[in-house]
Amino acid sequence: METDRLWWKHGVLYQIYPRSFFDSNGDGIGDIPGITQKLDYIAALGVDGIWLSPINTSPMYDFGYDISDYRAIDPVFGADGDFQRLIEEAHARGIRIIMDLVVNHTSHLHPWFIESRASKDNPKRDWYIWRDGINGEPPNNWMAAFGGRAWEWDSETGQYYLHSFLKEQPDVNWRNERLKKAIFGEIRYWLDRGVDGFRLDVVNQFVKDDRFRSNPFTIGPRPRPYDMQRHLYDRNRPELHGILREFRALLDRYHERMSVGEINAEPPGDPVLAASYLGSGDDELHLAFDFSLLFTKWSARRFFEVLKKWDGLIPAKGWPCYVLSNHDQPRAISRYASGNDTMKRAKVAAAMLLTLRGTPFIYYGEEIGMENGRLRRKEIVDPLGKKYWPFHPGRDPERTPMQWDSSPHAGFSAAAPWLPINPDYREINVERSLRDPGSLLNFYKELIKLRREKPALNRGGWRAAAGMTGDVLGYFRETERQSVFVALNFSRATQAIAATGSDGIWKALFSTHKPSGDCFSGLRMKLAPYEVVILERIG
Repeated sequence: METDRLWWKHGVLYQIYPRSFFDSNGDGIGDIPGITQKLDYIAALGVDGIWLSPINTSPMYDFGYDISDYRAIDPVFGADGDFQRLIEEAHARGIRIIMDLVVNHTSHLHPWFIESRASKDNPKRDWYIWRDGINGEPPNNWMAAFGGRAWEWDSETGQYYLHSFLKEQPDVNWRNERLKKAIFGEIRYWLDRGVDGFRLDVVNQFVKDDRFRSNPFTIGPRPRPYDMQRHLYDRNRPELHGILREFRALLDRYHERMSVGEINAEPPGDPVLAASYLGSGDDELHLAFDFSLLFTKWSARRFFEVLKKWDGLIPAKGWPCYVLSNHDQPRAISRYASGNDTMKRAKVAAAMLLTLRGTPFIYYGEEIGMENGRLRRKEIVDPLGKKYWPFHPGRDPERTPMQWDSSPHAGFSAAAPWLPINPDYREINVERSLRDPGSLLNFYKELIKLRREKPALNRGGWRAAAGMTGDVLGYFRETERQSVFVALNFSRATQAIAATGSDGIWKALFSTHKPSGDCFSGLRMKLAPYEVVILERIG
């Protein structure tokens, strides 16, 4: 079965926020050589690919999500040769590299925007979105996600330009064919360099309404003015699907390259919207993030409803993906925390992530149980947190440095790091986790290994199991030749289950409580509090 294995589809992917992974030169900021030094750790975890948050040249108003040169590596992360070495060393270990593709906007210091801003008749003027005001006011009511209006007045040329985020992040005009051709050229550059895929930042915002209609308002109070609008006209425009089909055609000219899109929806987590960007399953995005799990409270029944809906929306030729944490949302273990049960819940969540039908994404540190960092207001550096604290703490808490060991600065750096280390690093770190057979890290490694070994787990269909209690999530993963049953107890109470339609002999492949190799006639059993059990039918 390995001969038809697609790394992005049947494997496991790992997100790294480069500033926070490992600092190789002692300046307090993680870098590319630091990632290269830790490739053996990543390979031992068993993952198939690494998604890197932005590493291109940037003035860092939004920590890399404001790119001023798509073909260069920012010196804070290293040199061009460092990145090429990372690609080569990763490939030597069977690990693919995914870059963050930030092309909804550029930095205001990008040469394209500098030219566009020079004059109204500049050839690149229409590469960005410029509009006249209306009676001395902005062109419409669109708001910026990081505060204020989405339009910035340019006194030199007497027009407004659009910025969906900071004013230092002007939106490009995807309706301009020359701009689109230029961006595709930047993409080809990295494909030719050996990059294996791209994560598309805010992909559903690329195209804006060509009539620039104002957005209607939502009902009820919201902490940010941006959230007080229904974003009907500044995102999800139908013309985007044609652009994504062109993008997919470009990727398909290379061997085994992939794309995954960030789909921002309102309310957060809209599987219908996310699935729509998969097209027919083989003509738009390879994968699309549905963030429903990130906004679902701890409940087997609620998770089941989300999973069933998302799986049912995937087109026949498509493939789902799952994520529990990322660089923009609070870490899963902090969301699911419950005193002494926190690490038990983390194992249940990990088992769910790694046994569903779809590609799992692991956020760095999730595998050791890293929690949200605890920052004081003066320590906040994220522009979102600076603007909206205390209503929104920003994204710094989920971006704190990786906790490698119990030495000063958690082994992340020889210097004071760019964000404070979480105070729990002496108990929660890689070194300690590797020594503990029962650690969350070793739990992840065992499950990833099992997932790779069992075709039903890495490519099989997903079918909900009947006969579960409301506190147990149970499902089958099946191929023509293999049937695997997964049961996850989300409660601190013992649960009795009797999965219907499950006659035969089943052998325990993996469990937090039952001995591996134990056999069961049918699927009638008791699950201990927070028990994970995975069984294979053998007769």
